[in-house]
Amino acid sequence: MKRIINPYRRLEGYDCFGCSPDNPIGLQMEFYEEGEEILCKWHPGNHYQGYHNILHGGIQATLMDEIASWVVQIKLKTAGVTSRMNIRYRNQVLVTDDEITLRARLKGMRRNLADINTELYDSSGKCCAEACVTYYTFSEEEARKKLNYPAHETFHKE
Repeated sequence: MKRIINPYRRLEGYDCFGCSPDNPIGLQMEFYEEGEEILCKWHPGNHYQGYHNILHGGIQATLMDEIASWVVQIKLKTAGVTSRMNIRYRNQVLVTDDEITLRARLKGMRRNLADINTELYDSSGKCCAEACVTYYTFSEEEARKKLNYPAHETFHKE
């Protein structure tokens, strides 16, 4: 498993809710590359609950959307925007759970649309939610201009 560096943290004003390490109310997700998959180990907290002790479904959706974007950035070497997201919630996720694992991988490409499968597991390894996220991807040049996409090698260099 190889750690992915977040090169966006160097941008002035960068405050992504999903992955900024400095956003005090954000999810502060960190990512790893393992074969064809992108992984994230995430620790929930009470401030992300919907029903008592249950992780809010919107937070689960955000977690899966964010990791899908990192599949685009790492595996496709560009950036894009969410076009569609189809989620299936299977089991409740407790905010008292010590660690949640997210996994995502490219399912396929249709022209510039990337379909990405994501899964969210609780600490016992039970799949609690899954989503197919479709990303509209830009050319690398457009991604640099529109979304500040950095050089691909910066995701692996400190």
